[in-house]
Amino acid sequence: MKEWLTAREIAEEKLPELPSNRTAMIAFAEREGWNDHPLARKRAGRGGGMEYHIRLLPLMAQIYYKRRWLRLGAVDMPPAANDEARPVENAASRREALNRDSRLAVLKLYDGFRQGFTGMEKYALQTFVLSYNSRKLHIPEWLAEAMPEITRDQVRRWSGKKKKGQALGFDRGAARKGTGVLDTANEGAVRIFILGLIAHAPHLSAGEIRRQVRGEFGDTLEAISKGAPKTIPVPPIRTFQHFLKAQKQEHRAELLMITNPDGFRSTMAMSGTGSLSYITEPNQMWQIDASPVDAICTDGRQTVYACIDIATRRAIFYISPTPTAEAVGLLIRRAILAWGVPEEIKCDNGSDFMAVATQRLLAALNITLTPSDPYAPQQKGFVERVIRTFQHRLVATLPGYVGHSVADRKVIENRKSFDKRLGRDDATIFGVTLSGAELQTICDRWAETDYQHSPHSGLGGKTPFQVAASSHHTVRRIEDPRILDILLSPVAGKDGLRTVTKFGVRIEDNFYKDESGTILPGRQVFVRRDPNDVGRILLFDPADGRFLDEAICGEIAGIDMKTRTKAKKELRAEYLREKTAPIIKAARDIAKGPALHERSQQVAMRDMPNVTPLPKPEVTHTTPEIAAALAAAEHGKRKPKAAKPLEGRAAEIHDQIQRDLSADAAPRKATNVVQLDTRETRWRRALAIEASMEAGADIPADDARWLMGYRDDPEYRVMKRMSAEHGSALSF
Repeated sequence: MKEWLTAREIAEEKLPELPSNRTAMIAFAEREGWNDHPLARKRAGRGGGMEYHIRLLPLMAQIYYKRRWLRLGAVDMPPAANDEARPVENAASRREALNRDSRLAVLKLYDGFRQGFTGMEKYALQTFVLSYNSRKLHIPEWLAEAMPEITRDQVRRWSGKKKKGQALGFDRGAARKGTGVLDTANEGAVRIFILGLIAHAPHLSAGEIRRQVRGEFGDTLEAISKGAPKTIPVPPIRTFQHFLKAQKQEHRAELLMITNPDGFRSTMAMSGTGSLSYITEPNQMWQIDASPVDAICTDGRQTVYACIDIATRRAIFYISPTPTAEAVGLLIRRAILAWGVPEEIKCDNGSDFMAVATQRLLAALNITLTPSDPYAPQQKGFVERVIRTFQHRLVATLPGYVGHSVADRKVIENRKSFDKRLGRDDATIFGVTLSGAELQTICDRWAETDYQHSPHSGLGGKTPFQVAASSHHTVRRIEDPRILDILLSPVAGKDGLRTVTKFGVRIEDNFYKDESGTILPGRQVFVRRDPNDVGRILLFDPADGRFLDEAICGEIAGIDMKTRTKAKKELRAEYLREKTAPIIKAARDIAKGPALHERSQQVAMRDMPNVTPLPKPEVTHTTPEIAAALAAAEHGKRKPKAAKPLEGRAAEIHDQIQRDLSADAAPRKATNVVQLDTRETRWRRALAIEASMEAGADIPADDARWLMGYRDDPEYRVMKRMSAEHGSALSF
């Protein structure tokens, strides 16, 4: 089977989900990024171009291609043209496949014989048949057993079918398949009902299934006999036995998937072998997983965390009393210090792997976390296999071994049943002597001396150590292990976020104060605890992760905080003076300028539209109540008292004032013009009065008083400033 195909060859295969012409296939490959994939290569030879490995094809396309070209059998000859187009699954039985292969072999022998025969075709065929039956020709042993004798009519018939593209294989038993009474009874309902019984209760006997069928469908069934419907009694138990055997064989995969999903995944689910062949560089992808250790320790049963590098198959193990996110972080720390920083880590959806702490750690290290699909352990088969190797090759040799399954443990318990009858506990029965720390030491030594120096079939017989040593990959290293220690340190609370108060950062019932005094109250910080010092925490900026300062709790650290607090107050005061100085200066500059309401009104007036509304018609609104209120108001007015006549000198002064006022008053003409009182009219009136004053004209007393009052109004100052800024451009 050809594994590297050009765009033209892929198009000619007419596979599902792919284009069927060369140009469209080239465009498809460019759009999907195939040309940059490790499974694509330059085509050697004339014309150049690209070749693609069949693993790049979509899943359905791969299945159809392999079914078409993958041949399993003993036919040592190229497949015939008519056989190429037939899917393998159409070969219903081994007998049909043997008939097909033997007939194809006979036709191939005849074609070779005919090419060296100079006579007419009918004589060539006759001579070939006689030579075949008399064994004068070189006939393979398997062909002689499958086809001892042939006739001319058979060869003609097979040759005709081959030219027409018809099937050459035939199995009479397969031809009758699916036509039995229980297959066709009640339009197939009986068959489906029996399959449901098998899936629901696989232990039922043929007699019980026959009884269930009678209870569901009655004592008679509607079947097809010789092409016509017919009512027949329920077949005997023997028929059910044959039918159950055939159905269990035909539907063994479907039934196993329903009744035993784990068994189906282990034995029949599509294997992922080679699915990660594009992983060629160390640290390109790691897989991590955890499993209970099949051995008891003196401090309880431990959990082993395993990490495997896909490209080199190197493995590192970490023993933890319980599955926790902290254990995942420590496993990754050990692997990074030993191998470097990976690009991607694949794991399952366990709470310890999907914990916020784990995701925060990987995000800080710029490592991609890829969880597998739920209930799909095959997607991380490499780490599953290395844990199995660990359990079977190492743990089985340790004291305290309890077996890999319940059955294994039962055998060990039976072997030590006498100790159990004496009332001894599991630790005594299983010979428990190792602690978790001692088990960690043994695991490290086994991984370094045994596992990584053992040949691996997936590495072509090389050891993980040899593959890693021969790699020229550039390793990304963490300069200082303390960096990992800080990133692995626990955070405060659930999310690590705290708000600084005037007392400091509160964690539980304690307050931690920053050393520099520059982190002001009200600021939110991300807090990590120092695992080696309970009285010390590290503060980071939650937005960009930048380190801010450390904070100390005097009560826990045993430090006298009086002197430190005084010094911190001075530092904070100096820091505040430095930070507030430009702000205070800006506030003072604002205070020296126009009032804020004037600034606001100036902006509002710039935003106002330059439109003067026309006066609206008005009428007096009145109601009986309004009229009554007006009458009451008029009634309450007091009439002015008549002034007493002046006498003597007072009368003379009053007369003189009246004469002076009469002489100064200019004659005025009464007009009926109605002047609108708006912002624009007031400004124009002020300008007119000021222009008259500058010209030296006489100003009426009313206008003079009005101008003096208007100049004190903020509106006048705003309009004057706008006029100075815009000049003639200001118009209403």
